[in-house]
Amino acid sequence: MSVPYDTAAYEPPESHESPEEHLARLLGRALNSFELPDETIRLVLDCALAYDSSLHSAHHSAGLHRETYRHTWLLTDGSALTLWELVHNTVLGREAQHEVYVDEEELRTATARLPMPPDTTDFELPVLVHLSPIPEPRHAYLADNSADHARRLLRRAENADQPDEKTAALLATAFAHQIIQAFGRPYRAGRAAVCFSLYEHAFLLPDGAEISLWEVEHTATPDGRHMCEVYISEDAARDAMERRAAQVS
Repeated sequence: MSVPYDTAAYEPPESHESPEEHLARLLGRALNSFELPDETIRLVLDCALAYDSSLHSAHHSAGLHRETYRHTWLLTDGSALTLWELVHNTVLGREAQHEVYVDEEELRTATARLPMPPDTTDFELPVLVHLSPIPEPRHAYLADNSADHARRLLRRAENADQPDEKTAALLATAFAHQIIQAFGRPYRAGRAAVCFSLYEHAFLLPDGAEISLWEVEHTATPDGRHMCEVYISEDAARDAMERRAAQVS
């Protein structure tokens, strides 16, 4: 795949960069970018929603240095794609060289070729330089009319303390979701069995953020009919189940 890249020295990622622009800068400075599989590049260009870069390891000694960085993109299916960057200067006075690899094993092989000590977990850098990596999504999302699913869920909620309009507006942008049954057991109220079920509706937003709504379905109503309540947190949903159960005990 042929993509125009700007050659430039290493710089930290710009906050305003899109995932595609960040990939272009990374590949533009890498000496071996032509070795990357076309499919890997295509996944980022076509499916990336957000990205994060973090320092993975480093060695600085007598004016020479070696650093490895992890660049991670969040894709539309909820998975994450990672590229490993090796930045090194093993000759005094020479500009830093950049290489990029698709997996950590290739990175270790390339690092071992350098005339420098092997990677260690003890960085010879200030502590604040070590950045936290981006967490992978907690759920296996499915893109299937997710914004409409959120709208219908909120519409059938009967509790007064359901999620507010700001949350509803965010969920209107959701493009993928997953439903997980988190809890379900019967409560006895006299001769009748009052049932409660708890579901997590997890939504993925275009910026990579994740929001969950917690749905309580129960029959703790005067006439025994099914009722739906929706809450913004699991704790609030479980508290509601306990209150309803106490009312019919």
